[in-house]
Formats: sequence, structure tokens, C-alpha cells
Amino acid sequence: MNGQTTVADRILQFNQELAETTLELPPGFAVLNPFSGPQKERVHEVTTAFYRKYYDDDRPRRLVLGSSPARRGTAVTGVPFEDAKLLESKTGVDVDGYAVSRPSAGFLHDVISRYGGRERFYADFVMSFVCPLGLVRKNPEGREANCNFYENKKLLELLHTFLVDALERQVTFGTDTSVCYCIGSGENFKFLSKVNEGQRFFKRIVPLEHPRFITQYNGARTEEFAEKYLSAFRGEGD
Repeated sequence: MNGQTTVADRILQFNQELAETTLELPPGFAVLNPFSGPQKERVHEVTTAFYRKYYDDDRPRRLVLGSSPARRGTAVTGVPFEDAKLLESKTGVDVDGYAVSRPSAGFLHDVISRYGGRERFYADFVMSFVCPLGLVRKNPEGREANCNFYENKKLLELLHTFLVDALERQVTFGTDTSVCYCIGSGENFKFLSKVNEGQRFFKRIVPLEHPRFITQYNGARTEEFAEKYLSAFRGEGD
């Protein structure tokens, strides 16, 4: 793109590149690409409205990276960690035709609200993924289940170049690379840290427990984890 661009321009251009991306995967795995799927025109409308609303400037932001889009979440809407109902009700972005709600998005909605709301949060952060396209594993009956890029050795091997290139592209959004927040303190953090050792995309990576791990297995500690997120995002203890 020529001339002066905004963060929104760069993210939407990245999404367009994803729409044209094809990946070789092992048998039994498939890609969910909202940018080239059956609802691509609706996804384009929603993502354009969302990024124009919150990112139509050139302000440096820090990246918050999950592992990959969930098949009933971002892989539907194209907007990281925003489920359809919250996306419409809290942002004013029309997502009529979607009916997906995710516990992970609910936890993050609470954290964002306590940070100061979406206007303030999205002025400071870009939420995205190490693997920006959704992945599913198919069983012999053809049923699909969410899959992470690190769950299969051959899968990770085939995706490795794509993952590193995607991280490099996301840094070009105009990212503040002093710190990156990794949603997923296990394998996602391990992979991102290993890549960063060689590429030096970020000066520091802060691991945060995945909202699904919090809501499904540690519901009684939700407040504790929310405070951990907020403390990290506010830079407390740096």
C-alpha cells in the first residue's frame, strides 16, 4: 500500500492476504478461513467496520496473541476474541446473521471493561493469534473439533514458516514491540518464546492463562486471573 496508512489499513490488508492463503496440512486436518469462507462478504463488512471504528489511526499498540481462532468464535466473525453477540451489543457493529457466544470472549469482555472499556483498550492493544487461521481436526465420522497448531508434530512442521511469517507481518501493524502478551501459558507461550529467541520480534513476552482454562477449570479463581490480566496490561510490576 502506498502513502500514509493507519493500523486499520494494515490489519485489513493482512486479512486480505489471509483470504488468499492456502496451507498444506496433514490428513485429517483442515483450515477454517473466515476471510475466504462462505460468509466472507459478511466477515469483510464486520471486520472493516470494527477496525475502522477502533484502529483508524497510526498509534503504536501492543499485541495480545492467542494460539488460533476458535471454530465457533473468531473463525466465524473474523474479529479476534469477540463473539458475535458481544461484538454487536458492545461495539455497535452490525453482525446480524451470527449467533455465537464464547466463554473466552465473556472473560475478556470483563477484563476489557475493567481496563476502561473498548475505546481505551483497543487504543492500546491489538488482539490476534500466533496462527491467524482456524484449525480443526476431523474424526473418521467427519465431525470437526478445534485444534491448535502445536497439537501435532507434522502439523506444526508444515505450518512453521506460515506462523513465523504471520508474526512478522503482525509486527508491521505499527506494533509496540517492547512487550507481547501471550494468551496460553503452556504450548503457545513455549512456541512463541522459541520463535522470538531467533527472530527477536519482542523484547519481552508475558504469558497469561487461557480464558477457557480459567472459565472451565478454575471458575472459582476468575477474579484472581482477571486481576492478573489487568496488572499485566497496565504494566504493573515492570
